[in-house]
Amino acid sequence: MSYKRLSLPLAILFAAALVACGKSETPATSPASPAVNSRAADELVVKIGASAPLTGPQAHLGKDNENGTRMAIDDANIKGVIIGGHKAHFELISEDDQADPKTATIVAQKLIDAKVNGVIGHLNSGTSIPASRIYSDNGIPQISPSATAVSYTAQGLKTAFRVMTNDGQQGKALGEFAVNTLNAKKIAVIDDRSAYGQGLADEFIKAVKANGAQVIAREYTTDKAVDFTAVLTSIKGKHPDLLFFGGVDPQGVPMAKQLKALGLNVKFVMGDGGHTPKFIELAGVAADGVYASLPGVPLEQMPGGKDFSQRYEAKYKQPIQLYAPYGYDAVNVMIATMQKAASADPAKYLPELAKITHSGVTANIAFDEKGDIKGSSVTLYQVQHGKWQPLQTMGGKTSISAH
Repeated sequence: MSYKRLSLPLAILFAAALVACGKSETPATSPASPAVNSRAADELVVKIGASAPLTGPQAHLGKDNENGTRMAIDDANIKGVIIGGHKAHFELISEDDQADPKTATIVAQKLIDAKVNGVIGHLNSGTSIPASRIYSDNGIPQISPSATAVSYTAQGLKTAFRVMTNDGQQGKALGEFAVNTLNAKKIAVIDDRSAYGQGLADEFIKAVKANGAQVIAREYTTDKAVDFTAVLTSIKGKHPDLLFFGGVDPQGVPMAKQLKALGLNVKFVMGDGGHTPKFIELAGVAADGVYASLPGVPLEQMPGGKDFSQRYEAKYKQPIQLYAPYGYDAVNVMIATMQKAASADPAKYLPELAKITHSGVTANIAFDEKGDIKGSSVTLYQVQHGKWQPLQTMGGKTSISAH
């Protein structure tokens, strides 16, 4: 349509409408967007990047992370956070890394190009580690709610932090629990060869040996496998009294079922990757008696756990899977640091992140020199009557306590 065929008033109205549409359709992820820009004269737009597997077998875990992150951002926007004298408006830019290390590096560069002010993620250690180098090279702070591999913060990167207990602490607690509480003497170990699964299994084995038990088998699978008949049959012939699996629930479910089918009567223990409602739902009767750990104290014992759980379920109409409270805390730690630094510029608030103390939903959060959370603890659970029931909490500021 040509303006020449319109009367002058109509032409003016039509042009104004086009301008208005253009403003409303500007994408939040435009690479041309500056790191900190004004929506209005007194308002800052602060972009928070996030990444987790939002498709594939681990999507339920990734969406849980994303939900916790989004909930924190929604709360901050409702509250009206002030940074450096300006009201801040937070935007979440969430990307699917598919739990794949190569995809994670592509996602990391995409978030850099979108000029995010900070990143919450990734979920997996195997994705967090390669992505962390890209964030470090660009000076972008990264707080993972769920990456537990020791090597994530052992790289010496000043931009990498986590609000979750690492696998050195978790593996030690699991190994001590297996030997000293479950009285295991002959132990078999399987891991999925991921940075998380292998790292946790290595730490578990160290603790098992240190406490006087014997590792009679060390086997491997992948984080895509679903048939473990051959490896379990091999293990059965060695007569272990406990099997530890380093991996996540998409593999933990069929492994638990196949243990039952093969008549392999052993105690089955996993790390936090197996501690989900989804595991119980899908494993059915095979879940009964299974043990798993989870960093931190039980949700109902967290400083803000009960309230957070109620609000989460009301908002998303589903229970927390694993890490949503940690995603929530990771966002709020980042925002609190921006407020302390009076700036959302990564170069200005990053130095404050290493010194921050924050009262979160999960714990009182402060970081050590590596970026690990201080005062961490681990809780051991067992499936009883269709629910994960806490047995004892180890480490940190929480003394060992039976429930």
